[in-house]
Parts: sequence; structure tokens; C-alpha cells
Amino acid sequence: MMSEYHVPVLLQKSIDGLVVDKDGCYVDVTFGGGGHSRLILEGLSLKGRLISFDQDEEAKQNLINDERFDFVDSNFRFLKNFLKVMNVKPVDGILADLGVSSHQFDVPERGFSIRFEGPLDMRMSQGLDVTAAHVVNTYSEKALSDVLFQYGEVKSSRRLAQEIISNRNSVSIKTTQDLIDVVKVSFGQKLAASELPKIFQALRIEVNQELQALKDLLKQSLEVLKTGGRLVVISYHSLEDRLVKNFMRSGNFDGKAEKDFYGNLIRPIQPIYTKAIVPSAEEVLRNPRSRSAKLRIAEKL
Repeated sequence: MMSEYHVPVLLQKSIDGLVVDKDGCYVDVTFGGGGHSRLILEGLSLKGRLISFDQDEEAKQNLINDERFDFVDSNFRFLKNFLKVMNVKPVDGILADLGVSSHQFDVPERGFSIRFEGPLDMRMSQGLDVTAAHVVNTYSEKALSDVLFQYGEVKSSRRLAQEIISNRNSVSIKTTQDLIDVVKVSFGQKLAASELPKIFQALRIEVNQELQALKDLLKQSLEVLKTGGRLVVISYHSLEDRLVKNFMRSGNFDGKAEKDFYGNLIRPIQPIYTKAIVPSAEEVLRNPRSRSAKLRIAEKL
């Protein structure tokens, strides 16, 4: 089931960077198809424990039958609360694979892909109230333009926002194809091809509040990780990676680490490697969706 649902990215390298104690307790906050979770369990002793989170109901079809494994049906932004209830703080490592799963992209009804026509949804959790259709049909011109520019770095975001509002005044934009048609009118066929992935990314981030959830996770990681514990994050676009890189370098999102009187860095966490780990050419060939992935690993001090 896992291979059909999602092909894990940077699988072995991420687990090698995560598991520092075979008897330890680890958290996979993005369970998905269970690929990373399964490999974590393979590396743990009988004393080890794994807790996996996922807010997508469909991820439950991949649950693992192992007494060392627990599943939490929730967004990872509530990590600290659930671990407190489960009485498992502190933990030895946290893994986050921030990408949209292959399954989510390949199911037209989820509305994530520009390749298939489906409802303009894009919710990671079916329990969320706001959909991409809600964003494009109700946001003001400024709010819509800001979403497109800040989360997708979309060219001429204001012009596109104006075009969307002009169209929705006549008929609601309900499907992915409805939105694609509007984008083609605004940008032209050729430019639309390069801008559409950015537009879909921007709407998805807004619908799921992805960047705020990531910030919540990173801040909470310092509270639930033990000293020497590992934080492992795989990101897929520059907005995510910038937050992760800055946080791992300094413990904040600006990337400005404090220094003591002698000029030594004062930080609660430090990166294991100075540069991000990226997929090999062979992995990209096997799984083209991995091409934008960046893996960063840090250790709590």
C-alpha cells in the first residue's frame, strides 16, 4: 500500500540522521504512506518507540501493526500537547517530510494537481473548513494578491487577482480547470505553464496554513527533544527551507544567532551539516517529485 500511496524521499539518509539511540522514542510527524516510519521501526530495538502523526484521514489505510507504534490523527502543530497527554517527553528525534504525498497529487478529488480536473479543494485534512475554492471566490483583491505573491512568488500577482475577481463575479471558480483557464487568460498559454505550479502552491499553503504550522512545529521541537536529540526536516520549496535553515542555525526564524561576551554563539540547536542534503541523480530519475527536496538535520544542544 505504501508504494502506491507515496514514494518516500531521501529515505535512508533521513533515517540515518535521525536514529541516534536504538532504544529511544521517535516521532514521525508526517506519516503519509508510512515509508519513513517503517524504516525507523526497523532501526529500533524492542525497547524503542515510534509515534506518528498525520492529519489526512486517508493515511490511516497505511497503519503499521507493531506494538512499538502509535498513531495520532492530528496536525503536527499540536505535537507538544499530544506528547504531554501520552507522557512521552522528551523524545530522541523528530522527522518531518513536508511534501504533499504522491497519493494526494494523484487523486483528482483532492484538487492538488494541475494535471487532473477536480474540485478546487487542496485541504490536507478533510476536517478543515477553508478550501482553495473559498480562497479564490471570497478573498479581497489585496488578500488574494498577497497570498499569490508571498506564498508562490507569482509574477504580476495583482493582475491575476484582478482577473480572478472579474471572472468570479460572473461565475464561481469551482474546479482546478476553472482556475487554470483564468490563469491562461491572464498570463497566456506559455507563461501560465510556469506560473501554475506556483499558484497552486500558494493556495495550498494558505488553505492549510502550512508555514505557521511549520513554525509551531519547529518551536515545539525545542521543548520536546532531549539534549542530543535530532530534528530532521525534508522541505520542498524555498519558503519552507528558509525557515528550517534559519531555525537550525539560530533557534529563531530570522537566522540571527545571539553571541556571548566572548563572541561565542548562543543557540539551542545546531545543524549537523552546513549544507542541505539533496537527492542523488539516481533518486531524481526514479522519483522526479524528489528533485526539489532538501534535507536538513540538527541536534538540540
